[in-house]
Amino acid sequence: MTIHSIGSKAAVRSAETRVAAYDWQALAGEMSGYGCAVMEKLLTPEECREIAGLYPDESHFRSHVHMARHGFGKGEYRYFRYPLPELIGGLRTALYPRLAVVANDWNERMRVAQRYPDEHAAFLKQCHDQGQTRPTPLLLQYVPGDFNCLHQDLYGDLAFPLQVAILLSEPGKDFTGGEFVLTEQRPRMQSRAEVVPLRQGDAVAFAVHNRPVQGSKGSYRVNLRHGVSRLRSGMRHTVGIIFHDAK
Repeated sequence: MTIHSIGSKAAVRSAETRVAAYDWQALAGEMSGYGCAVMEKLLTPEECREIAGLYPDESHFRSHVHMARHGFGKGEYRYFRYPLPELIGGLRTALYPRLAVVANDWNERMRVAQRYPDEHAAFLKQCHDQGQTRPTPLLLQYVPGDFNCLHQDLYGDLAFPLQVAILLSEPGKDFTGGEFVLTEQRPRMQSRAEVVPLRQGDAVAFAVHNRPVQGSKGSYRVNLRHGVSRLRSGMRHTVGIIFHDAK
């Protein structure tokens, strides 16, 4: 699959094939147990380089954010515009149904009424009906000294509870430092940190905001945030796939 040369239906079929190859029962268990799960080698090195190479071309993006201006950290990112590059759009469509199963299970356990439809197009219609129409997939770029503060990617009242980040650069070769970090705050307990090791092309699916944890009296809700530690050297690119659109 390439960025632009495959039609959208073919891009989705190709993405569905690679997504279906993972053990989703095991991944769902990881997400439910730790708040995140790694899909190794979701993208090839060539695809990673091609996506990262889009960054300088403003025609692909709707906005450009410098983190330091907003207190988000240090570094920058760009939100893609619609239509998304077909590789990214295909993965967004293919990943959603697998994650919706986990999301619906979580909401049931947390006694949250919201349920998510089986297909991403139906969920996006719900977003657009609520005035959330701006695409949220983004491409991030870090250079030495850059970092991303712990945060949650909530862009409106309607938010899908899982998202995916794919590392496009190779640790130890393209950059050092810049680890993906997830923190979890349980009621009346100190925060727990999860540092997720990734290689080029690996994707991590993780909780956006909350997830359920089994307690002695049933499931209770814990709060999560994610970020990236300080880059020590080189340049790091990541693509983020967020499933809800923004206001």
